[in-house]
Amino acid sequence: MTRIQIFASATATMMAGMLGVSAWLLTSAPDDPFDPCRESVVAGGVGSIGGPFTLISETGKTVNDTDVFSKPTLVYFGYTFCPDVCPMDTARNADAVDLLKTLGYDVGSAMISIDPERDTPEVMAEYTDYLHPEMIGLTGSPEQVKAVSQAYRTYYRKQPSEDEYYLVDHSTFTYLVLPEHGVVEFFRREVEPDAMAKSTACFIDRAS
Repeated sequence: MTRIQIFASATATMMAGMLGVSAWLLTSAPDDPFDPCRESVVAGGVGSIGGPFTLISETGKTVNDTDVFSKPTLVYFGYTFCPDVCPMDTARNADAVDLLKTLGYDVGSAMISIDPERDTPEVMAEYTDYLHPEMIGLTGSPEQVKAVSQAYRTYYRKQPSEDEYYLVDHSTFTYLVLPEHGVVEFFRREVEPDAMAKSTACFIDRAS
């Protein structure tokens, strides 16, 4: 049974910020070296997404984007208290990583928390280790999280609540980041693990 099947009973919902985030999914940059692989298009090109950041890893160590993206990596923005979407999406990413390994590709996965108030390094470590032993959990200060979210053009908003059991609306894209290239592709949540693995392999082959 795959991780996707483990969470198959969860109800997937589209978050309120999807319309705003989708506004930049428009046109591909000209002379795209990864054009044979690309299925998603972005206004200004995917090179306009991402950039340097500083966060806290699940080990409590301060890390930057170079530390995290030492190899091709699938990156997701979510939070550990998320009841349905995040477990399904990150499990799908973990399955894709395992499929890629069987094909001879060394690909990592990472989850960046958009709920730093609750997602301490220890919480992130427990969550990501359950999904995949090599998945990296990242958190940080509210300012650090906001900065990396803006760089990746993601959306998140804490729902009003008077207790600790609040939910966070957020976008649900997974980004493929290649060392020396940055973000080269993003995947919507309906993409299956095998399709994600096939696409990721194409980008890696084109980059080599």
